Amino acid sequence: MQTGENEQGLRKILDMSRMISLLLLILHIYFHCYHAFRNWGWTGKITDRILLVISQTGFFSGFQKSRLLALGFLIISLLGAQGKKDLKINFKKAFIYILTGLLVYFPVSFFLSGPVQSTGSAILFMGTTSAGYLFMLTGGILLSRIIRVKLQSDVFNTLNETFPQEERLLRNEYSINLPARYNLKGCIRKSWINIINPFRGVLVIGSPGAGKSFFVMQHVIRQHIRKGFGLFVYDFKFDDLSKIAYEAFLQSGGSGSPPRKFYTINFEDLSRSHRCNPLDPSSMLDITDAIESSRTILLGLNREWIRRQGDFFVESPINFLAAIIWFLRKYRDGIYCSLPHIIELMQVEYDKLFTILKTESGIEALINPFITAYINDVMEQLEGQMASAKIAMARLASPQLYYVLSGNDFTLDLNNPSAPKIICMGSNPQKQQVYGAVLSLYISRLIKLVNKKGGQPCSLIFDEFPTIYLNGMDILLATARSNKVATFLAVQDFSQLKKDYGRDQAEVIMNIMGNVISGQATGETARQLSERFGRILQDRFGLSINSTDTSLNRSRQLGSAIPASTMASLSSGEFVGMVADNPLEKIELKTFHCQLFPDHSTQAGDRLTNANIPVINRIDQAMVMNNYYRIRSEVQQLVDLEMERILNDPVLAHLIVKKFG
Repeated sequence: MQTGENEQGLRKILDMSRMISLLLLILHIYFHCYHAFRNWGWTGKITDRILLVISQTGFFSGFQKSRLLALGFLIISLLGAQGKKDLKINFKKAFIYILTGLLVYFPVSFFLSGPVQSTGSAILFMGTTSAGYLFMLTGGILLSRIIRVKLQSDVFNTLNETFPQEERLLRNEYSINLPARYNLKGCIRKSWINIINPFRGVLVIGSPGAGKSFFVMQHVIRQHIRKGFGLFVYDFKFDDLSKIAYEAFLQSGGSGSPPRKFYTINFEDLSRSHRCNPLDPSSMLDITDAIESSRTILLGLNREWIRRQGDFFVESPINFLAAIIWFLRKYRDGIYCSLPHIIELMQVEYDKLFTILKTESGIEALINPFITAYINDVMEQLEGQMASAKIAMARLASPQLYYVLSGNDFTLDLNNPSAPKIICMGSNPQKQQVYGAVLSLYISRLIKLVNKKGGQPCSLIFDEFPTIYLNGMDILLATARSNKVATFLAVQDFSQLKKDYGRDQAEVIMNIMGNVISGQATGETARQLSERFGRILQDRFGLSINSTDTSLNRSRQLGSAIPASTMASLSSGEFVGMVADNPLEKIELKTFHCQLFPDHSTQAGDRLTNANIPVINRIDQAMVMNNYYRIRSEVQQLVDLEMERILNDPVLAHLIVKKFG
């Protein structure tokens, strides 16, 4: 016996139900239109006898009874119908047919209370009943052909890529907490980006306009100033971030014991700039400091040298400049140890310069190759070694630079417990090649001073980090955590960092940062970050359609939590990333994809009206030029006095350098 569990048996049952429905409909029409069929001569004794027997069962006892039974068996036959699926057929089309059929099938019953007598009425009755029945049959078949599986309407898979994020506010004495909101399966929820260990480094990535400064750096500056940190800000587009830092400094009232002081360095508006000597002799402890400073300056002026470190014509100018720096550091206990004096001393003619340098025994190894080349008249080699340094340094021979670089308003040890500071250094995008090298020197010396034990917590914030060159940045990131130095690097793209620092150094910086916050990013940057953020379980659907059946396959597979394509389409203020935690402060949900809120204290009602960088000194051009000429005069005086001393002392006669022939 065939049952409903057997597909073929079920099909036979449905076919039989439909045949019964048709038979009942024919009997209904024949009974109520009997007079018309008799007039047409379509009756017979056998059919009359069958009709009589059926009528005795009560089938025709009511006009609606036989119609409803025929319709009921039709519905039963359609319940298990399986038509060929079609994507173009929808419920609207099917219901139109069914509704039309019902409107045609049933209204005739309201006008007939007994058998149809006239031929015209019989034809109308048969036509409307048959048409209504066919319309309902067609609509039911169309319903069986509709694909009832509702596929996801999320074309870009956005909802499938959402995941739970950290909604707790986790604070400690060093943390940065960024308020945000995120999407979880279509539900917008509030969350927090908790950077509870900023000393592991924070990398902020985003194309221009992504909101790095407005949505991230403002929070960092304000929160760490409120928490009493020493702060350094490299402000590429001075004074955007510097004004925020100064406003936060005023709001904090210089909190701390002792209170912090605010300093700025910029080379455009000298009246709003303090003066500071990055080569302060008290911070130059040995010749390695001179070599490191020399490398920072020359690589900052000649970025293409970064990839050629180790070459003869790259290392030679670095050694030459280092020798001059260390000579001035040792000469009269560093009275003339400043970058302007170094630039002027480099321009002295070789006879006098080499003779003077030989008086300092600590730089013999550095200057001997140059002196040998000069004595042996190998001028082409000598010029190749020295000219690149002299030409590059000549770009810094500016009265404005000399003025700022030759003063001593403050020292660079910003995390000194006895004299904590907030230091803002401004650049100018249009003069970045010159200013970048000088600021690189400042920052290199500052890092050397702050990355020591015993200092108070401090933050180093670098806007547009690739515009400066810091040798050994990876060492700072690797060691600064134990010294409570938090480093924040803002870059636009990995390719930009690779271009200015070289691929090896750029990869080290990218991979060593513990916290990553990224706005819109594309290309290799997006691919690297996508791999870093890992994978999540995502739902996958597959639909198969054949002539008799429709099958839906659903599975869960690992997919990228934040694909590269998603990062490429982020809006301004929308960020993805991953945070690091502490051994005793675990964060399970480290990855995030959210919309950040700007710092509420930047609203108009909370701003200070006098937060502009104040005027420090009234500077005019005459003061700047007097300082410029004074430095040149001091260098000339140094050369004259030293040459006179050497020439008048027979013991020092062997130091005089003369070319053979």
